[in-house]
Amino acid sequence: MSKGKVPSRTSYRHGNLREALIEAAVQLVEEGGPENVSVREAAKRAGVSPGAPFRHFTNKTALMTAVAEQAMRLFKDEVIKAVEAVPQNDPMARFAAIGSAYLHWAIHNPTHFQIISTRNLIDWGGSESLREDNKIVRSLMEEAIVDTQQQGKLRSDNIAETHIAARAIVYGLGRMYIDGHFTQWAVSGEDAERTVQNVLKFFISLLGNEGAAPPKKTSVAPELRTK
Repeated sequence: MSKGKVPSRTSYRHGNLREALIEAAVQLVEEGGPENVSVREAAKRAGVSPGAPFRHFTNKTALMTAVAEQAMRLFKDEVIKAVEAVPQNDPMARFAAIGSAYLHWAIHNPTHFQIISTRNLIDWGGSESLREDNKIVRSLMEEAIVDTQQQGKLRSDNIAETHIAARAIVYGLGRMYIDGHFTQWAVSGEDAERTVQNVLKFFISLLGNEGAAPPKKTSVAPELRTK
């Protein structure tokens, strides 16, 4: 933050302190990274006394976990909306929609993406909200992969590895965009976002196995089988 610049304050209203502190934490990350966040600094940004936040957040990890919960909820909602917008009898389209929604959300919510992706900032294991929302997104992805394989349209017969590869490609593309790597390839702005989506489409095309007969057996790991 430049010298002399007055930091913006959150729109805290009585009875809404928790949300104001979450908003303040996001602002602090945007200005100076996660290390810029503390509960006391968030209180200052929200315009309340230093001790006021501690009935909501006992420490920085609790505050950052709340930000991550907000992020995961918004991310889950975007993925569900994207999946519902494509033909449900086309699992590869559902699979592609999830990846596209992931990238769109990450690119347009870089601070939330950074927080939710950096597990040492948050208490993932202690948050039921995070685990449940993440489980919903994973299930949508796994169901799309399994359904694609059962239709004989998936090149690989290894569901787990396909899932990991897909997760790696969208995460990697999202990080590359946010960290500014595409400028090294003379691609920026809207062209960079278009490039990211085009690379995802290319990856999806490599997974496809159109025209093949459905496999006689599948190698779906037990923990990935749908109920």
